[in-house]
Amino acid sequence: MVEIPRVTQPQAEPLVGRLHSTEVPLVMGVVNVTPDSFSDGGQVYPDGHPRRAVEHARGLLEQGADILDIGGESTRPGAASVAPDEELRRVVPVIAELAAEAVVSVDTVKVEVARAALDAGAQIINDVSGAADPALLELAAARDAVYVLMHTRGTPQQMQSLAAYDDVVAEVYEFLADGVARCVAAGISAERIVVDPGIGFAKTVEHNLQLMAALGQFRGLGCPVLLGASRKSFLGAVLDDAPATDRLEGSLACAALATLADVAVLRVHDVAATVRTVRTVTAIRKASIQTGEA
Repeated sequence: MVEIPRVTQPQAEPLVGRLHSTEVPLVMGVVNVTPDSFSDGGQVYPDGHPRRAVEHARGLLEQGADILDIGGESTRPGAASVAPDEELRRVVPVIAELAAEAVVSVDTVKVEVARAALDAGAQIINDVSGAADPALLELAAARDAVYVLMHTRGTPQQMQSLAAYDDVVAEVYEFLADGVARCVAAGISAERIVVDPGIGFAKTVEHNLQLMAALGQFRGLGCPVLLGASRKSFLGAVLDDAPATDRLEGSLACAALATLADVAVLRVHDVAATVRTVRTVTAIRKASIQTGEA
């Protein structure tokens, strides 16, 4: 079993307040502690673990990341599930070392991994299962964690076969509205729920583009919105089949659109470029308001 250090969890109130501010999105840097993630698998794991992952995360903080999202299981289409003990070995040492110096999110669908991550100092549970496990909701409620509710269908192994919608925007909205109600019923404070439309999860290229165009509508759920579009395959389709590592322009276009749509959190791989994009869009937006041209 993995030895799990227990860290005194920092007060989350400043984080909650920032999530509900629409002035500028928070930038969540991706730390994939996996050998097989779609965009950067194997860069920080298994060789040099956990040191390489910690150094990578600290580099993201230096680039301006507000949050670190640490995951030990790839959720790309077709990815195999990881045993809980292995996922714990991947993420807990990294979280324990970083939690004292950063706001940390754990990207997991497993309640035992989420519990260990919170014990190690994480403040956010980023659940890409669509709230499939009621025990994970109960844990978030009991520990006053910020909980990210994402739209998806099925598992990574089957989700792309389930990408059929009459109206993707309306159906994703309804799913999230129902999920928020279930979260509140489980005891999660409404102010600690973040919603994510699930770009790339059980969606076609056209579905993803439609959701991007409608981002502002998800603010109607009354929760902060998280967008995870960075480097995803729909951008490759738009950009002449560009590989994941060559989709920067598409990722930054999504970040700019999300900033204008009052998205609260941008989950990204390219932190420095995203921070500069958000800063530029925000400056232009403020100038337009001041001149009455908004």
